[in-house]
Amino acid sequence: MSLRRRSSRTPQLLLAASLLGALLAPPAAATSAHRSPAGGTGGADGGLPLRVATYNIHAGAGMDGVFDLDRQTAELLSLNADVIGLQEVDRHWGSRSEWRDLAGELARRLRMHVSFAPIYSLDPAEPGGPRAEYGVAVLSRHRIVSAENHEITRLSTQDPNPVPAPAPGFGEVVVRVRGLPVHVYVTHLDYRPDPAVRIAQVADTRRIMAEDRGPKILLGDLNAEPAAPELAPLWRELTDADPGAPTFPAQDPVKRIDFVTVSRDRAGVRRAWVPESLASDHRAVVADLLLRRR
Repeated sequence: MSLRRRSSRTPQLLLAASLLGALLAPPAAATSAHRSPAGGTGGADGGLPLRVATYNIHAGAGMDGVFDLDRQTAELLSLNADVIGLQEVDRHWGSRSEWRDLAGELARRLRMHVSFAPIYSLDPAEPGGPRAEYGVAVLSRHRIVSAENHEITRLSTQDPNPVPAPAPGFGEVVVRVRGLPVHVYVTHLDYRPDPAVRIAQVADTRRIMAEDRGPKILLGDLNAEPAAPELAPLWRELTDADPGAPTFPAQDPVKRIDFVTVSRDRAGVRRAWVPESLASDHRAVVADLLLRRR
């Protein structure tokens, strides 16, 4: 789909996303005192509330193909989420997103910390310019204490003769929620009808997540529906926060391929839902969670 551009009402930001998150996110004291929309500040017995969301932003374009970051900012603000996983995020990628740093701009507008994990990082169009990058990102009201860009099996869209091979773009961050370290992962699995690459990606995902302890949250566009055989291994360790509604396409959606999932042993789902919106070609999934300290 070609993307028609609509001029944004906010000037382009040229600072790097990581610097934006550090400088412009709420101060640590405000973060630790944040009262989650899930209800209350929580406690040792009742668990820690956390609202999370996943949203494929379609490189800033809506269902109409128009690039409009103001529209997507408004949609993200309306979710009132503590942590958001984003897919199809451009960073100086090309004209379709006006060569802008979408992860950095959204972090600034929402006053959240940010971690960007490129799937592709190409040489700049002009010497000395920023690299052209495309990938996934995590926005967080809570401080990000560490971040990593893992490799999983991919079939490149940039190679004319691709073969499955390890490539980056499986983002992981650790955030502290009232002192509790929480692992948050964001992913975008292969879109092709043949599930072979997704089967390998699920195996890679489980291997990487098994290395960590504590509450874990996996957010992403899995490009498969919940009952798809290739996703079945995920449900051995993870709970699907089923919102009871489809997410794609945003206009009259017919299938759910966007997921919030949590580790069975350390988190529970209070409720989940899919807001109606045409700000992207996907709809978001939002979930109110309760995290257990042990």
